[in-house]
Amino acid sequence: MIVGCGLTGVVIAERIANTLKKPVLIVDRRAHIAGNIYDYKNKDFITIHKYGPHAFHTNSQKVWDYLSQFTKWEPYFHKVEAMVDGQNIPLPFNFNSLNMLFPKAICEEFEEKIIKEYGYSRSVSILELLESKELNFLAEYIYEKVFVGYTVKQWGIEPSELDRSVLSRVPFVSSRNNCYFQDKYQAIPSGGYTKMIEKMLDNPLIEVRLECDYKKLTDTNKYEKIIYTGMIDEFYEFKFGALPYRSLDFDFVTYGSEFFQRCTQVNYPNNFDFTRITEYKYFLKEKSANTVVSYEYPCEFKLGINDPYYPVPNSKNQALYERYRSLGKDNDSVIFAGRLGEYKYYNMDQAVERALEIFSKDIANA
Repeated sequence: MIVGCGLTGVVIAERIANTLKKPVLIVDRRAHIAGNIYDYKNKDFITIHKYGPHAFHTNSQKVWDYLSQFTKWEPYFHKVEAMVDGQNIPLPFNFNSLNMLFPKAICEEFEEKIIKEYGYSRSVSILELLESKELNFLAEYIYEKVFVGYTVKQWGIEPSELDRSVLSRVPFVSSRNNCYFQDKYQAIPSGGYTKMIEKMLDNPLIEVRLECDYKKLTDTNKYEKIIYTGMIDEFYEFKFGALPYRSLDFDFVTYGSEFFQRCTQVNYPNNFDFTRITEYKYFLKEKSANTVVSYEYPCEFKLGINDPYYPVPNSKNQALYERYRSLGKDNDSVIFAGRLGEYKYYNMDQAVERALEIFSKDIANA
C-alpha cells in the first residue's frame, strides 16, 4: 500500500507494478491523482497548475530518462523577475539585474571584482557573497532587497531562524543568462503533469482509491509494506507534538487580455502580502484571448483546514523529526518517503531520484 498519490508515491508504485509484478494499492485523501503537481485545462484551454508553478529541471540523466518513458517534453526555460525598487529585474540576480539598478561605473567595478573572485557564468550563493569583503556591499543589497522580505513572508520567521540551506537556494549568477535554472534538462510534460502521472499509473496491478483516508482503513495489516508519503508526525498521532509546515493560499484570476506580465513568474519580495504572481499560459506556450494568473499567499499550516506544502528547515525541527524517525527504525514494514514523510524540501527531480532509490534499496532488495 502507498499512502499518497503524488510524484513520490506514483514512482514507487510504477516500479513495484512494472518490475516486481506485484499489486499495489494507492490511497489519497484528495479527489485527484498527481498530488501537488496536479494540473488541468480551464475553459480557455490554459493548463493550470492547481498548487502553484512547477517547472521541471534536472541534471540527472537517470531521472530524465526515467520520466521520458511516460511523456514527451516541451522545452521550457523558467523566467522569473522580482519587483525591486519599483522595477522588475531578472532573478537570480545577475549582471543584467545589476545594470538595471546601479550606475554604469559601479556596475563595471562590481562585474570586474565578481569575475576576478568567482569566474564567469558561476552560480554563487548569497552566503558566499556575504563572506566576501570586496563584495559585501552588493551582497547586503541583494540580501535586503531580494531575500529577506520574501523569506519572512514565505516561512513566517526571520532568515536567521532557518537552516543555512535555505540561503544557499538564492544565488548570484555571474553572467547575463536570465534563465532561473541552469540545469541540463529543463522542460514541461507536453500533455501536462497529470497526463504523465496517468501513464505511470497505467497498469492493471495498480489500484487507486481517491478521497480515501488511510487512517480509516481497517485492513492495513494485510499489506507486505506500507509506503507512507504523508506527514510522519500525523502517522504517529503527534506523539511528540506537531512538526511545523508552511501552507499556501492561491487567488486565481482570469484577465481579458492576452498576457498579464512579461514572464511566467514575478516575485514581490518587499511589496504586498503575496510572494509572487504566476501566469500559466507561458509554460506550454498556449494561445488564448484570456490569461490566468495566481497570486500566492504563504500561510501557517492548520491540520484539517489547508495542505502542508513545505517542512520548515532548522535544527529544532530536524531534531523533532529525528525523534519520529527513530520510532520506525525497528519496523521495516513501513517506509516514510517524500517531502512530508522525510521532512525534507525535495524538488521534483530530487523526489523522483529519492523514490527510485527507496524502491531499489528498501523494496526490490529487501
